[in-house]
Amino acid sequence: MAEAGVDTVSRRTRGLDRAFEILEFLRVRRQPMRPNEIAAEIGAPRSSVYELVNLLLSHGMLDYYQDDGRVYLGRRLYFLGTAYAEQFDLMRECERMLIRLAEETRETAQMCLLEGRKYTVAMMREGIRPFRISSNVGELVSIPWTASGRLLVSHLSDQEILDFIPPEDFILPDGRRLDPADFISQVRGAARDGYFTFNSEVENFTHCFAVPIYQADGTCIATLCLVAPREDGLRNRTEYLKSLLSAANEISEKLGYHPVDRRVASRV
Repeated sequence: MAEAGVDTVSRRTRGLDRAFEILEFLRVRRQPMRPNEIAAEIGAPRSSVYELVNLLLSHGMLDYYQDDGRVYLGRRLYFLGTAYAEQFDLMRECERMLIRLAEETRETAQMCLLEGRKYTVAMMREGIRPFRISSNVGELVSIPWTASGRLLVSHLSDQEILDFIPPEDFILPDGRRLDPADFISQVRGAARDGYFTFNSEVENFTHCFAVPIYQADGTCIATLCLVAPREDGLRNRTEYLKSLLSAANEISEKLGYHPVDRRVASRV
């Protein structure tokens, strides 16, 4: 009987893992799909995927999209996300800071994180401009393509960085290969300076600014960013960095980070 009980727990664990895999797959793919398509993409048996999709539908974790059998992330996930945001101070504080940054600079402000071995924009506030500069919230991007990436891996050793970032992610959008040694040098410089700025590798007309949010032990757990038209970003570089550093320092302090040698905007 004990063996039967262990086997039941094991099957349930595998089922939970597969259910989360389905949800994560749809989140990353960002489009409705049929269960048989999901099964083929994640390499799972159709029968188990159909069974789990039906279970997730019954609990509101998935919803049908139109009338063609496709499913997508459901309404229950929205309510769970709302409850999470209400209790997670970092998200609430970052939302407040993004509003402030967008109003102060008129530029698009973002809060960015690592998601697995990728970078993602977790929250965004668009700037007040006649044209939009924005990113897809939740889209996964190669770490070396981003200003934030230099800060988000700064707590890792050189070898840990090389082990963490997939080798193919050092291929930039234009096909050039970024030398990992150069990237690591930029990571160390960003950690020393307390910020990183560059002309975007993804959008060739924008300039990106990123500053770290530190938790109590000094690890960068997120970044605050500004994305500006290239000429405006370069012209207003000092003021934009002052705004970003002020906002990030406020959040870091609330997370218990108190550096001995504070970086101040006068350094930039």
